Amino acid sequence: MQNARTINSPVKRDGSIRAAQSVRPFVHVLADSSDKLSGICSALEQQFTVAGERLDAEAKLSQVPFAIVIRAELRDVDNIAAIKKRSTRLAKATKRIFLVEHPSHVCVSQAYALGATLVLPGPLNKIRLLAALAEAEPAANSADGSTQPDNAVEAAATAIASMFTAVTMGEPLDVDGTRDAGRKIAERITEHGLSEWLTTVRRHHEGTYQHCLLVTGVAIDFGLSLGVGRADLERLYSAAMFHDIGKAQIPLAILDKPGRLDADERTMIETHPVAGYDFLKGHEKISPEILDAVRHHHEYLDGSGYPDALAGGSINDIVRILTISDIFAALIEHRHYKQTMPRADAYNILCGMTGKLEKALVTSFRDVALSR
Repeated sequence: MQNARTINSPVKRDGSIRAAQSVRPFVHVLADSSDKLSGICSALEQQFTVAGERLDAEAKLSQVPFAIVIRAELRDVDNIAAIKKRSTRLAKATKRIFLVEHPSHVCVSQAYALGATLVLPGPLNKIRLLAALAEAEPAANSADGSTQPDNAVEAAATAIASMFTAVTMGEPLDVDGTRDAGRKIAERITEHGLSEWLTTVRRHHEGTYQHCLLVTGVAIDFGLSLGVGRADLERLYSAAMFHDIGKAQIPLAILDKPGRLDADERTMIETHPVAGYDFLKGHEKISPEILDAVRHHHEYLDGSGYPDALAGGSINDIVRILTISDIFAALIEHRHYKQTMPRADAYNILCGMTGKLEKALVTSFRDVALSR
């Protein structure tokens, strides 16, 4: 392969772009038009060594990149096919950032199905893209020099993408795949701990996908700390993986809105437990306990929750554990428009929810929140 070099006109006749070779991290850019390709390369070339190709050009670059950035219309089957042809190269990159211009569940799910480690919906935002690349950490190299994929994170993200696609497109739900992804998270947390999982997820994902991954990790660690049995732990992580599936019917513009929701938006958000329950209730592999958790994870002991205003003994143990995990995960999420709340501050908020959460469980949650 020829070394990349700086050229006055970044877009070549064969659809590729090259920028200066240096010791800086190497980023490979893929796009479905020369304008998109030029815009991304211009945004990155001050801080990275950049080389790129149009998706309709023959793949020529052989160097393994530190990161791959893809900007393409994912509703176009030709673009999807072109990305799949490069799947081997994609798998070797530490960071795989998809810039999805049409912010819908279908396109975001498609990006994760194609191997994304991070999806940034909306127009190109140079600051967010640079920040995402700066946060990426090199993965451990194997004997052949390729990077090792983060299997637990990728499997879980793919499972969540599959769930959202199933709801949006009316496709069959892969319950076994989702349960297997939850098992991998449990194994990962058992081996490496919760903090490592939280850091990894927040580095790779944003929005609803990040939330589902964080809730699952927190719920698993909470269950482990309580000493629940294997069967209960499986029910717990399955419920956590499925708990927000109803959000697939809510526009991303509302789910990922920076700032406070208005009354209509809040009403729409509060439809997701019932929507998720209705989607799952006819599935023979979804147990009544998981269905109950999906429908009732926003219920409070004092009856002030939704959708059924349950109270006290009407709320089972799995739901109580999931609710605490859900609130804590929401508080410590990483969002590009706000700072991540320290775990101690998030735990203090839980402690202040007197009467809404089971006090004994909140007390037991302290080690999970602060030190595990």
